[in-house]
Formats: sequence, C-alpha cells, structure tokens
Amino acid sequence: MHLKILLPFRVLVDIQHVRRIVMETSEGSFGLLPQRLDCVAALVPGIFTYETDREHYIAIDEGVMIKAGEEVLVSVRNAIRGSSLEDLNQSVEKEFKRLDENEKEIRSSMVKMESGFIMSLDKLREDHHG
Repeated sequence: MHLKILLPFRVLVDIQHVRRIVMETSEGSFGLLPQRLDCVAALVPGIFTYETDREHYIAIDEGVMIKAGEEVLVSVRNAIRGSSLEDLNQSVEKEFKRLDENEKEIRSSMVKMESGFIMSLDKLREDHHG
C-alpha cells in the first residue's frame, strides 16, 4: 500500500510498500491489509501503527482515513512519531508538557487582559458618574 499522512501544513509520511496498518476509530481498533476493500474511517486520538520492514508508531489526533485501491490517505490535526512505543510515550509526554506550558501562558495573558478590561470599565464608570 502507499501511505500518506497529512498534517494541516505538511506531509508527515509518504511511503510505499506498507504491508499492514492498524489505527483507532470511533468503532474501535481497525486494521488494513493491501487486499482490503476501499473504505473510509473517522479516526480518534490514539496510536497509529504501520508496518514496512519493521513497525512504525505515530500518536495521532482525530482525523480521517480513506483507502482507495493501494492508496491510503490519512489526514489528522496533529501527530508525533516514535521509533518505539517507549520513545513515542516520552515524545507525547514532552509535547503535552509543552502544550500545558503554552496553555498556562495563554491563561495568564487572558487574566491580565481581563483585569485590564475591568479596570478600564471601572475608570469609565467613575469618569461617567463622577
């Protein structure tokens, strides 16, 4: 099979001769072999596995998979590669930690903006009533 994994701004994987693919769908674990009939599946966050000369692991976000003939096209919002499941686990933890730090910074900025907005409103009220 020819596997392509697309992210919003780049192609993560474009590889020929894939023997087997396993992914998580809303209906559970789903496997693809080359002779499988054409199909479409909604993907949920989980581990996407594909086999060439060895197994490859990718943590993926939600997305969609389309199989048409030998072509398998996967489109997801985010994905992280790992050479092994342990490596993938560490990469995912690092990414979540980074995202968590970004989220904390955003929350802090939002609190400052809200505080500034409230102070401006209070000043407006004082100027209007005073």
